Amino acid sequence: MSPTLDPPPKEFSREQKEFLEGFFSGKNFRGVAFRDVEAAPKSAEEKAPEAELIFEERIKKELHPLDAYSLLTDHADANKAPERENIYRFKWHGLFYLAPNADGFMVRLRIPGGQLKSYQLREIATLAKDLASGFADITTRANLQVRVFKIKDAPEILRRIQSVGLHTRGAGADNVRNLTASPTAGIDPFELIDVTPYLQQLAQFIFNHREFYNLPRKFNIAFDGGGRISVLEDTNDIGFHAVQISEPPENHPLREKISAGIYFRVKLAGITGHQTFAQDAGILVAPGDLVKMAAAILRVFIAHGNRSDRKKARLKYLLESWGLEKFMSAVEKQFGNPLLPEPLNPNSEAGMGGTGDPPVPSGHWPDGMRRTSALETNARKGSTVFSIPSGGSPLGTGQWPVLPTAFPQLGAHPQKQKGFYYVGVAIPVGRMTSKQMVRLAELAELYGSGELRLTVWQNLIIPNVSESYVETLKKALVKMGLNWQASNVRGGLVACTGNSYCKFSSTDTKGHAIELANYLEKKLTLDQPLNIHLTGCPNSCAQHYIGDIGLLGTKVKISGETLEGYHVFVGGGFGENRALGRQVFSGISFEQLKPTLEKMLRGYLRHRQPGETFLVFSQRHDLNQLQLIFSNEE
Repeated sequence: MSPTLDPPPKEFSREQKEFLEGFFSGKNFRGVAFRDVEAAPKSAEEKAPEAELIFEERIKKELHPLDAYSLLTDHADANKAPERENIYRFKWHGLFYLAPNADGFMVRLRIPGGQLKSYQLREIATLAKDLASGFADITTRANLQVRVFKIKDAPEILRRIQSVGLHTRGAGADNVRNLTASPTAGIDPFELIDVTPYLQQLAQFIFNHREFYNLPRKFNIAFDGGGRISVLEDTNDIGFHAVQISEPPENHPLREKISAGIYFRVKLAGITGHQTFAQDAGILVAPGDLVKMAAAILRVFIAHGNRSDRKKARLKYLLESWGLEKFMSAVEKQFGNPLLPEPLNPNSEAGMGGTGDPPVPSGHWPDGMRRTSALETNARKGSTVFSIPSGGSPLGTGQWPVLPTAFPQLGAHPQKQKGFYYVGVAIPVGRMTSKQMVRLAELAELYGSGELRLTVWQNLIIPNVSESYVETLKKALVKMGLNWQASNVRGGLVACTGNSYCKFSSTDTKGHAIELANYLEKKLTLDQPLNIHLTGCPNSCAQHYIGDIGLLGTKVKISGETLEGYHVFVGGGFGENRALGRQVFSGISFEQLKPTLEKMLRGYLRHRQPGETFLVFSQRHDLNQLQLIFSNEE
């Protein structure tokens, strides 16, 4: 007869509790814990949610990509190509496997605001020469990319980058990408505020908070403190745009909440590849709250962004789903304090009425808000004189000076520091050889302060050049094969990586950009600057929708042969001229594109009004008229 078992006690006695505590304490001391025991298999019902995860979310759940460094060293030791899962994980370390275009990696750095020291650029030049293909590219996020290097050299590449105070953490995939800022921050005589401290604080904040390395998708942030060179903040997920506020009138509803000073407007969900500019959030943020505000917005996006559909995973789609009011309510809760409504925003509590963004360039209460300066700086405005707010030009004329170059990111310009200039250097489509990088580092040390600034226009600036050295520096740049100026065609070229190294690109964008500039410069002369943006695929890394002329790579068939070609867009703009380009021609082979662009520009020169830019001209005509004019059939 089997023994009768007593039912288990409803509650353990004190002696039983002490025994169990001692038992488990001893097991823990010996390295044994319940977590070491394999869990019971999950039921089909419990497994279902995980089984439904999309590839990217499953990979992040299985092993956080920041914890994959040991996998990277294993691959390097074996010089082994990464599997699909690890190709994705290694992007968190800034490493991009280039197959099938090349058998090796590209590394993307993180350089907040594009602010580089000469010794850092020199080390990048040296490792590019020693371990990679001997060049680096400036990106449209004021960053650097180096390619191609072998898998076995990846850990050494990362070590050398980190040895000079740079890093690559979170440079790709579902992360906050390189933070951009006004490239002349701190030296521009027309800026409202130097954004560098806030930029660097946010960069450190993100670096030290692991939660910001698992977003639903990529995220871009830009700081515009004013001044002459645009950072394209309204093409970012968050664009902080400096404004100056004076005291509201006595009877204004925000009188007690707003004091005179510098604030930032917040622009949200710009993504021009999806044909969307950032919309005004309707709030003002004090400079000291910028990091807190960025963190609040990011946390709402992390918690509620779409993680089941990669095509809908950007901030734009969360705003479209929720609406601005619901989104900003969630941000306010994360922020922890009431948000300050922007007094010009039609939807603010100031009761202005209507919908949409505040007037551009400014509507204001008497002597109230002005924008970052009298102009939303961009490359088209360089040869024109503009009135400026009180406070004056550094030249004491009360007007913007007539610039020596049509592009404000190029040429020599006086700084706010008396007796010093910054010199913008034209880098054709952003590509620099190792030899050029070493020489640029030397010039920054010899004639500047050993600092360089990268821009979103794929060129760079040498700041803090003594007035007595400006002409010497110009000559040295020409002698080394670069220049401080460029033609109205060449100065506005922007091109993505292209199909030499990117599997998504249909065309050789960088090579085609240079070839187009050479062709057009021989055929005609423009007296107005022109921005031509070439991008190889719909991801639009070169932002073709905002170019005067935007070129989107495609494959075209002619007489049964597949050739590289482009769709042609016109009339794109940014800042106060922001507009999305309209497609005027479809599927033109590259060889036919050269004479096509020549015809387009000749038609523009024939039919424009005096001093009219290509942007204004193309926006003044409908597509049928433009096709006739551009085909010389008007």
